[in-house]
Amino acid sequence: MRTLLLSVGLVATSLGLVACNKDDDESPTSAQSISSLRLIGDYNILSKTMYNGVEFGGISGLDLDTDGKYWAISDDRGGERGAPRFYQLAIDLDQEKIKKVSIQNMIYLRDQNNILLPSDKRTVDPESIRAAANGNLYISSEGNFAAGNALSQPFVREYRKDGHFVKAFEIPKAFEYVDNKTTGGRSNKLFEALTVTAKGKIFTANEDALIQDGPLSSLTAGSVVRVIQLDQNTNKPLAQYAYPIEKIAKAGIAGGYPEDNGLSEMLAISENEFIAVERAFADGVGNTIRLYRTTIEDKTTDVQKMDRLVNAKYTPMKKQLLLELPLTYQNIKLDNIEGISWGPKLKNGNRSLILVADNNFSEQQITQFIAFEVLP
Repeated sequence: MRTLLLSVGLVATSLGLVACNKDDDESPTSAQSISSLRLIGDYNILSKTMYNGVEFGGISGLDLDTDGKYWAISDDRGGERGAPRFYQLAIDLDQEKIKKVSIQNMIYLRDQNNILLPSDKRTVDPESIRAAANGNLYISSEGNFAAGNALSQPFVREYRKDGHFVKAFEIPKAFEYVDNKTTGGRSNKLFEALTVTAKGKIFTANEDALIQDGPLSSLTAGSVVRVIQLDQNTNKPLAQYAYPIEKIAKAGIAGGYPEDNGLSEMLAISENEFIAVERAFADGVGNTIRLYRTTIEDKTTDVQKMDRLVNAKYTPMKKQLLLELPLTYQNIKLDNIEGISWGPKLKNGNRSLILVADNNFSEQQITQFIAFEVLP
């Protein structure tokens, strides 16, 4: 049994000071107090694994619903390996290890007219998935920046678990693709993160800065993204909060892929506190994964009326480093972590937490699940 504890050197504070009531205690999104995490183990699904004739991979989001089912979104845009889709998974784990991850079902996404999305061209870029209180699913997409009819704007939508479209949330124009140069969203840098609180509050966030909000994160400086709160009743945005991204952790090899860092996912631990996953990549080095506790406080500025965050005065969301995962820990080499979900309660009553890595459909990568025991 591998053991990894958040030590004093890695943690500045305990995570989540909100107690659960009896009814909330059974919800996957219940507020939780966390003093440390103990590594349970990992489980890998190799690239080129096929399910019903379609390659499994690109898993960018994971969530556990109240029925104990896991839902995983693939970021396959279509036009390469199949139509955009999500999966129902079963994850069997205990305090000792992840015993098995199995694919239970594959569901294709539909457009707003409930027509199946095509498999022969790129359309949406789904990145995160969350269970809704009504039994449906919320899915976010980065969209697809391209010329002409291939352009797909980012979205957050509600779907039935059979892939049928239910409704779309209104997204501020500032996040839409314009020209990828002067204003708006940057290509492949939009709604990676999506989370839902126990009371049904919905939050989504872009991965790295909007063009009007400043430069991307770099080796010398961080960046800033906007966390949008959406109203599940009116489908409109309620507020926006600035979340600061750290600078890139390590330099890659000369001439390789550019280094990057971004907000790859968020997980609600209360109505205003979240675990934020920042995922940095350096070619020839690997991935640096940092988990932060981030909080919307009373003093946090609602920036939705600010056209630009460059040189603007505002109070961002509070953030504190919880854990910086090393490139390799006890023979587990971290891959491209993009998803985070609550796991099941363990026999000792403690909760579990699961991270998942997107393999980018690369034979040099894996779909990696890593489980932790949550020590209260």
